[in-house]
Formats: sequence, structure tokens, C-alpha cells
Amino acid sequence: MTLTLTHTHGDRITVTHRATGTELFTYVYRPEAPWEAPKPYLHPIRTLSGAVVTDYRPNDHRWHKGLQLTASHLSGQNLWGGNTYVHGEGYLALPERVGSMAHTAFEEVSATGDSAVIAERLTWHPYDGELWAEEERRVEASAVDAEAGSWSLTWTSAVTNRRAEPLRFGSPTTHGRPAAGYTGLFWRGPRAFRDGRTFTAEADGGDLMGAQADWLAYAGEHDGRDGHATVIFEHAPGNDHTGAKGTHPAHWFVRSDPFAAVAPSWAFHDELVLPPGDTLARSYRVTVADGAWDRDRVTAHLRGHAW
Repeated sequence: MTLTLTHTHGDRITVTHRATGTELFTYVYRPEAPWEAPKPYLHPIRTLSGAVVTDYRPNDHRWHKGLQLTASHLSGQNLWGGNTYVHGEGYLALPERVGSMAHTAFEEVSATGDSAVIAERLTWHPYDGELWAEEERRVEASAVDAEAGSWSLTWTSAVTNRRAEPLRFGSPTTHGRPAAGYTGLFWRGPRAFRDGRTFTAEADGGDLMGAQADWLAYAGEHDGRDGHATVIFEHAPGNDHTGAKGTHPAHWFVRSDPFAAVAPSWAFHDELVLPPGDTLARSYRVTVADGAWDRDRVTAHLRGHAW
């Protein structure tokens, strides 16, 4: 068995690579701090060699927690955490708008062979606790490649609107702030990854904010130990949909300054409207690798690990 799993009930699940003893990630589902919009998250996430590639409650944004699904502007509510962006006024402390994503039950928690699966049901709530959405989530670790120094995590979420009116997914950018289209699956890198290299198959660095691409890679250098790590984010082909700005795999929200962050945004330029009873389904794969991979190496790896 390549991967093992430890479940501390009511709190967290940790997946470990048996051969190295490295805890690849911990999935925390115990709710934390209401102002930070409680929701499950993954932290720490590590490379096979044990290097951490996520941050937790940094002093600039306490609600940034590893890798988590977020909704920064959802029909007037904030399921992202912290202050809420209001056009013309900036970020305001509006606790009456801060909601939550709550763990309901696990459908599966297992480790078999070279994969580990966490299948979960969650509910989404505005501040007053009303039921707005139900989510079916599946987080799966697989594709451990000791020779390449990499492993992959697949995150799939299906969110069903349980309101009697549409759910409107937005972002600070849809509400008037340029280049702040964060919402959806969000990764916060460690502080040492500031000024890391970001690239896709076609572009690098400063050209990527708001760009479209099937994948985006972030390579950073560690503090406290020698070496680098590369984190690769991919859209599943089935994520494509057509909207006012055309086909959407991926408008990427990406920053390397003043901190490392990546989100395949659900609403970078335009709101995403989910009618009552409809389901929004999205899948992503995150590959965590030791070393500073370049474009050719990322491309070759992804070619050999097709969806």
C-alpha cells in the first residue's frame, strides 16, 4: 500500500506516503473562527520530500488556509472570510455578511493501494444559517511518482442551489475592483514562495492575471531547507462552459507579490449565475512536485498523466 490514512473523528484526516513517512496533506473539517468563514481546508500540503507548499492564517489574511473552496461574493454574502469588498468604499468589516460551508457527513474515507479518497457532503449558509446550497465533494490523492518526485490531488465539487432564487457567484472584480477575481478553489502558498515563477503553456508571470489556460504552474524556493517545489493546477476538460466572455476553462487569479496565491476563478470578469435546483460541477487536479520544474517538464508530465 502506497498511501495510508488517519482519521481523527470530528477534526481532521491525514494522508501519508508509506515509503517515506511523509504526511502529504491534512484535511481539516472542524469549523474555525466565524469571522474567517468556517469551511474545510487542506493544510499542510507537502511534497514527497516533506517540504510544505501551503500557508495557514498568515498575518495579512487570516482566512487564507492552505487549499480551500471559497465564494468571495455569493448573492451578497461572503463565504471567503474577513472583510468584504464594497465598491467605492474598499474592504469593510461586515460580519453580518460572513457565511460558512459546513461538514455534514462523509460518504467515503479510504486508502487503497496508491490512492486515498475523502468523499464528503457539505452545506453552504449565509450569516443567518439558512440553507443556500448542498455540496458533494471528493478529494483524492493519487499518481505518486517517486522517480519524478511528485504526486497529485484531484478536487471535485458539485454545488446544488437549494434557494428559491438564483445563486450569483461573483468576486471583487465583478464588483468593481480590477485584477481581484478570486473565488472558487484557492491556494495560498508559503511566505517563502513570494516572487516565485508562474507560467502556463503559453505565457509567464505578469501576463497571467485573468488569463485563460488549461493549466498554471507556480515554482517557489523554500525557507529553512535547500531547494524548490512546483505546484501545478489544472482544469478538468469537463469544466468548460460558455458565458458572456466565451469559453471558460480558467480565468486564472494568480499573484506572486506580495504573496503566492492561485485560484481558477469561477467569476473573474462576470458573475456566474446558478438557477434554483441546478448544480455547478467543477474538477481540478493539483500536482505537487519537488524541484523547480520548467515548462517542458510540466508539459511532458501532464502529457503522461491525461485526465
